[in-house]
Amino acid sequence: MASISSIASSGLQAAQLRLDASANNVANMNTSGYRREAVAQQADADGAGVRATLQREQDAKGVALEQEAVEQISATYAFKANLQTLKTQDAMMGSLLDVKA
Repeated sequence: MASISSIASSGLQAAQLRLDASANNVANMNTSGYRREAVAQQADADGAGVRATLQREQDAKGVALEQEAVEQISATYAFKANLQTLKTQDAMMGSLLDVKA
């Protein structure tokens, strides 16, 4: 069984990858022939969080700025949620140590 910190950590890394990909898409949106980057996430096989992989879209439709703004907001919320999970685990471990001490 995976620890809460490893699950939250993988979520933080996935959210960071989503932010990086979206920022790269915005930076290259006026580059001709540029194919949008997207992050695919799937549950890790042994229950240790998520596995995120960076992929290029097959067709070169270009980048929609509004889609990237929504992606960045969504990734930011995912990042904050995983960070809150780490903070909660830290508080729970502190309380457990206080009880045992």
